[in-house]
Amino acid sequence: MAKEAKARIRINDMLTKSGWRFFDDHNGPANISLETNIKLKKKQLDELGDDFEATANGFIDYLLLEPSGFPVAVLEAKSEKYDPLIGKEQARKYAQSQNARFVILSNGNLSYFWDLEQGNPAIITEFPTQDSLEHFHSFKPNPDALIKEKVEKDYIAVTQNPTYSSDPRWISEAERGTFVRDRELKFLRPYQLKAIEKLQDAVKKGASRFLFEMATGTGKTLTAAAVIKVFLCTGNAKRVLFLVDRLELEDQAWKNFVRYLKNDFRTVIYKENRDDWRKAEVVVSTVQSLQFNNKYRSLFSPTDFDLLISDEAHRSIGGNSRAVFEYFIGYKLGLTATPKDYLKKVDPARIDLRDPREYERRQLLDTYKTFGCETGNPTFRYSLIDGVNDKFLLNPLVADARTEITTDLLAEEGYAVTVEDDDGEKHEQTFFGKDFEKKFFSDETNDVFCQTFLKNALRDPLSGEIGKSIVFCVRQDHATRITKRLTKPLCTGSA
Repeated sequence: MAKEAKARIRINDMLTKSGWRFFDDHNGPANISLETNIKLKKKQLDELGDDFEATANGFIDYLLLEPSGFPVAVLEAKSEKYDPLIGKEQARKYAQSQNARFVILSNGNLSYFWDLEQGNPAIITEFPTQDSLEHFHSFKPNPDALIKEKVEKDYIAVTQNPTYSSDPRWISEAERGTFVRDRELKFLRPYQLKAIEKLQDAVKKGASRFLFEMATGTGKTLTAAAVIKVFLCTGNAKRVLFLVDRLELEDQAWKNFVRYLKNDFRTVIYKENRDDWRKAEVVVSTVQSLQFNNKYRSLFSPTDFDLLISDEAHRSIGGNSRAVFEYFIGYKLGLTATPKDYLKKVDPARIDLRDPREYERRQLLDTYKTFGCETGNPTFRYSLIDGVNDKFLLNPLVADARTEITTDLLAEEGYAVTVEDDDGEKHEQTFFGKDFEKKFFSDETNDVFCQTFLKNALRDPLSGEIGKSIVFCVRQDHATRITKRLTKPLCTGSA
């Protein structure tokens, strides 16, 4: 089967899956028109020809219609061998001639959604429904208000306590520190203000997707709270979805947003408020709870959230999680300390020789491209080195706890051991660095790690003096094994 025919079949299937109809049926009249204006019979649908580009009657593209019959979106189709974006300008002109606001670009494997009134084409994993486009069409964001919103360091503090600046304890410099701690007031740091400024600059340039690459410990959640307030206060969002990938992060995010924003906006965890989540402006959920059995499709409309924020964004766009993320139409913000760069120094032509779909797969997984930062530069970046230089973070102390086992695990050949299976048969198995504390466990190696840690971690990295206590953050499933080997009190957490 020709590549063009395969692309057409995939696109037709995706349209049907999203409720679009080539023919009148019990669900309603046909809401797809071909640019050729051919009145199709069912048996003719797959007989239109293999080439999207040229037919006797013009180009074979799809015009998606509103319930009233007026055009709402143009679908510009390309064969598998072409990047859908090559049809961008052609689709724009056609959409404008039809007075359609939206454009979909697709080759059957890779698809983009484009709102001509704002932003640039963004990757999608399924086509929007007629209802979602209708709702989205009625939502009129106000980018100018967002761009002009004045954000100062007390932007969150004035939501927490609108009259804090007139409180006698704030006015008194001697009591101010205690007052701030008692009231848990949060003030934005200079780099967090810079992040908001960069987002506003990006909106001014027409962007609708943003990526904050911020080192761990620099307050991504507080920055996100400020972004949420900006969007809600300026009318550029009616409701926000904050997606996390672990239960503990879900609870942590909810507590923080309540602490920062409760006087102006309500925050709920979706699974605990299934019946009244629509009453909240901020909804927090794990991506796993929404993707289970594809619940997100039946629970939500793609237009239920106007701003979607993905915590640990490098993990939220992989596998089935990507479908949840791209289902919602609106502004998208990714937060991460470790973005995945799957396109760096990649030659698409060489990849296509091995697997024609590999480059498209990499585009779907690449954090920068997903959030509209194709150049590899995020909307805002604040690195560990930046935090150390600005005295907000401590430079990590690197201690060498190498053993023969870890040396072999990190080697190309790996660490080979003889293991015995359930039948008593002995055979050799090789482990590598990624297998440590997952498939391979070594008490002796953990002993060395703990001894090295105790020797170095109690020393203050600034003064060199021995401290009285330590905090050791590890994955919870590793903590039990490690704490048994430590001779000092240990506080375990999750990082």
